[in-house]
Amino acid sequence: MYLKPIINGTGNYYIEAQTRNQQRTDVIVDYHGRQYVIEMKTYRGQEYNRQGKEQLAQYLDAYRLDRGYLLSFNFNKNKVCGVTETEYDGKRILETVV
Repeated sequence: MYLKPIINGTGNYYIEAQTRNQQRTDVIVDYHGRQYVIEMKTYRGQEYNRQGKEQLAQYLDAYRLDRGYLLSFNFNKNKVCGVTETEYDGKRILETVV
C-alpha cells in the first residue's frame, strides 16, 4: 500500500514471491532495473534476528544479489530504533529497527 505511490509506474513489487527452491520472500521490489529483497521480522531476540539474516542471505543467493534489507519490528519498551549495515554470509544486510 505504501510502495505503490513511491514506485508510481516505474517498477513493480511482489509480496511473498516464490524462489526456485520453493521458499517465499516477504517483498521483492523491481525499481529502475534493480531488484531489492526485503525481509520483515518481528524482533524476538538475537537468535531469531540471526535466523532472519540467514533467511535473507538465502533469498539473496536465489536472486544472485549481494545486498538485502531486513525490516525488524521491535515492540520492546527499551528498544533502540535505527539503521545498521552488517555482513552476513558474504552478503551486505541493511537492517532497520522500528
